[in-house]
Amino acid sequence: MLVAADKFKGSLTAVEVAERVTAGLRRVVPDLRVEALPVADGGDGTVAAAVAAGFERREIRVAGPLGQEVTAAFALRGDTAVVEMAEASGLQRLPAGVFAPLTASTYGSGELLRGALDAGARTIVFGVGGSATTDGGAGMLSALGARFLDEEGEPVPPGGGGLGGLARADLSGLDPRLDSVELVLASDVDNPLTGPKGAPAVYGPQKGASPDDVEALDAALTHYAKVLEAAVGARAAEHAAAPGAGAAGGVGYGALLLGARFRPGIEVMLDVLGFAPALERADLVITGEGSLDEQTLHGKAPAGVAAAARAAGKEVVAVCGRLALPPEALGRAGIRRAYPLTEIEPDIATCISAAGPILERLAARIATDFLT
Repeated sequence: MLVAADKFKGSLTAVEVAERVTAGLRRVVPDLRVEALPVADGGDGTVAAAVAAGFERREIRVAGPLGQEVTAAFALRGDTAVVEMAEASGLQRLPAGVFAPLTASTYGSGELLRGALDAGARTIVFGVGGSATTDGGAGMLSALGARFLDEEGEPVPPGGGGLGGLARADLSGLDPRLDSVELVLASDVDNPLTGPKGAPAVYGPQKGASPDDVEALDAALTHYAKVLEAAVGARAAEHAAAPGAGAAGGVGYGALLLGARFRPGIEVMLDVLGFAPALERADLVITGEGSLDEQTLHGKAPAGVAAAARAAGKEVVAVCGRLALPPEALGRAGIRRAYPLTEIEPDIATCISAAGPILERLAARIATDFLT
């Protein structure tokens, strides 16, 4: 039995999901061999999943999205690092109820990448998602040695809004160690930088951007890409239109400028976490996340786990807080059956506050259905 589930956001971490599922299964089959492999798709929880798989947790002090100093972590095993931009620049780093769509910066994410370089990383998996920022990765690039200047030769203000006043970009001072590192951009979104499907239009409102803010950010990022094209050539325009450029408020664009290779986050993380050998040892796979819905089918962790398991001929069931997919959609994704918490407790608020005990009961039901 392999439990490879993502977090139930707001209720349980991926590690806690695995613990509760394991406990519930063993209520019915006490001597059941269960292997837990908490997973993530590059967003928040990615470092925790890596640490659960045996990576070492490293903490450093970096700038949060509003410039305040925060303690952020990355994960290291050998010369491979897993860096989660949400650790430094995520919505979780903003005070409750506060948004800063025009001024939030990814500078701390660049400091995290620099910390991984300082630790000797030669391969860096850069998981992006859950960001508070829409600055096109300008803050991140600044932390790594780039300069973004206005007409007076002064640094532009932090955040995407300040990029409207950008006159010149200088990437000549980028950390030279980046040239010899394999940087993998791990994301579950494939949006371009700007336009109707770009970072400001699609994700800006989630970060508190008003319609006017979205328009200003889209114009600022379009201008930013043009200034970068003058600085580094046609590849700047090519990267702006590339899949993944719009990830996490455009930090994907900054990563592509650094030479990153874009891969779906769950695919990267399954490789890094050692999913394939664990899958070989399993007869049944349990995956899941807080909400199984249309988004799940577009690169989220359960879909990635199910696709890999199906390719290996293994049966998959899923646990979730809320189920919004019909059986035929689950079947197409490779999931035989889904077990939502609401199957046991119809009250959503109770499902959120008491997710752990309810999930144990649900796992016991899976054991009864599939193991007895």
